[in-house]
Amino acid sequence: MAKRLWFFALYLLGFPSILFAFSPLFESWQTYGVGVQPFAIIAADLDGDAKPDLVVANVDDSSVSVLRNNGDGIFAAKVDYMTGNSPVFVIAVDLNGDGMRDLAVANAGSNSVSIFKNNGDGSFAVKIDYPTEDDPYSISATDLDGDAKPDLAVANLLSDSIVSILKNNGDGTFATKVDYGTASHPRSVFADDLNGDGKPDLAVANGNSNSISILRNNGDGTFSSKADSATSIYPISIAVADLDEDGKSDLAVANYGSNNASILKNNGDGTFGTKVDYGTGDSPYSIFCSDLDGDGWRDLVTANYANNSVSFLKNNGDGTFAVKIDYGTGNLPASVFAADLDGDGDRDLTIANRSDNTISTLRNLSDVSTLLGDMNRDANFSPADVVLMLNCIFLGSGNCPLALADVDCSGDLTPADVVLELNRVFLGSLFPCT
Repeated sequence: MAKRLWFFALYLLGFPSILFAFSPLFESWQTYGVGVQPFAIIAADLDGDAKPDLVVANVDDSSVSVLRNNGDGIFAAKVDYMTGNSPVFVIAVDLNGDGMRDLAVANAGSNSVSIFKNNGDGSFAVKIDYPTEDDPYSISATDLDGDAKPDLAVANLLSDSIVSILKNNGDGTFATKVDYGTASHPRSVFADDLNGDGKPDLAVANGNSNSISILRNNGDGTFSSKADSATSIYPISIAVADLDEDGKSDLAVANYGSNNASILKNNGDGTFGTKVDYGTGDSPYSIFCSDLDGDGWRDLVTANYANNSVSFLKNNGDGTFAVKIDYGTGNLPASVFAADLDGDGDRDLTIANRSDNTISTLRNLSDVSTLLGDMNRDANFSPADVVLMLNCIFLGSGNCPLALADVDCSGDLTPADVVLELNRVFLGSLFPCT
């Protein structure tokens, strides 16, 4: 019987793909009004209830909107706080050591960073501003000098190729900036230990020079001269993560001008290999790295400004990526962030839609009940899943996660699971335990 089922599954591989049931990884969830032209969004627990709240930088009304999580991934109406002119980036981090996350906002129109101290309940005190160079566009916060207090690194778009460092005085106030050279038009900055010496270095995406600049930390929060690596056209957003699980941080860069993302693998010493490009939607404006499908590997997601979508690129398990899957957003999505908004254990997406004055949330469907039977985790139920299940049950070979293969939830792998899998793939039937 096993042999007959196996050949039957192979025969079915020739059927038209229109017969196959498709299960999306994300679904549209909620839309919320925020300020005028929301440009950047983050999720972070601001009030200490262990649920991520949302913060949005609104470029045209010089404000940030805070939306508190009700506890189930639904958010209360916004509360606005006034920033400097044209805020384009926001981060949430405990800057003064009181255990609550404060806000740091890059104000492109007033050449400053605004710091908002958390009052201890998710509300914020009036801003304190610190000068930067011209047109600050991105901020990264981490302890750069080893004093256990987060410092700020700021990419200044219209300065003469400059990233600014603002050292934390120890109490959430900041010293006068110190500037370091980058390539032309530094658009995005990310601080991370790139060479394994325990000190955060800087990676900067330079729009006009189609490059990233690496500035090595000298060990005291000062930085060496830049070393550049090529990207594709107009890199606009950078993220740092260990994409191939070798213990070294790699780079992911959204290239606005070439509709793709560049991956630069770490050679192990803080230098990087030649870029490998993967297609995204049109004009990717923001990139984020996170394990979105629960397989333990960091995937990519981009917000695509020109075609109102986000692109999900699944990690193949080695730091290479599958062909994108797109999901619709509002108009002109400028920023995307991933976090578990509803507490179900997987990471959802939230997107700032610049033209609509809204944010969107997309619910992640990659929990076990959704993935049951999706043996190859490609968000598509196909005969390939049947073959993998047959190999697991009758040959004991291949990757056989019980949580995916036990589609009747009996606690064991049996031929009954194969029958249910065939019904799911070719008839679109649901499993009895979903």
